[in-house]
Amino acid sequence: MLKKTLFLALSTILACVAQLPAQNATGTDTTAADGTTTPAKTNDTQVPNHFWQATLPGGHYMVSLDRITAVSRAKYVLDGAVIVDEVTVDTVGQALARFYFISPITDATSNTTLSGLAAHGRELIDKVAAQTGTEVQNMVVKKYPETTHAKCIEYRILSEEDLGALLGSVTTAWQTGKGRQFTSK
Repeated sequence: MLKKTLFLALSTILACVAQLPAQNATGTDTTAADGTTTPAKTNDTQVPNHFWQATLPGGHYMVSLDRITAVSRAKYVLDGAVIVDEVTVDTVGQALARFYFISPITDATSNTTLSGLAAHGRELIDKVAAQTGTEVQNMVVKKYPETTHAKCIEYRILSEEDLGALLGSVTTAWQTGKGRQFTSK
């Protein structure tokens, strides 16, 4: 009975934490003292066409620059549990592209116990993912039929820095009319 109770408690914690992001660092290429270079997590380059393209761990998105009607970034609390930092690319057409980074609401508090629990939960999820060879914790979560039929194309970004870089890329492409290729690893 105790094992069953512990299993149910752990399953519940893991289910809640499964929506928390893995924490990844982002930046520019860094060169160590020995001359080795660590590549940046993102790459943003101008390309000779009129499209903005994003290649992300969860898929690929491409839009003609003259079809973009709005680009925005907003932060909000979802279900009292997570903070969503979201970039949207609205286009002429029927689909809205959403790129978002999710962080637990505990990251916004100074309660070290809650933050520690969330960090430990993320570690457990990452260990399970490494053992099973899946990255379910980093995937977009949709609910059938509400979000699967909402005409939204969604991508989960694994760091706030990557989301900021993505916003800079699409905004630059749209404002200049010059194509860009954004890649996040």
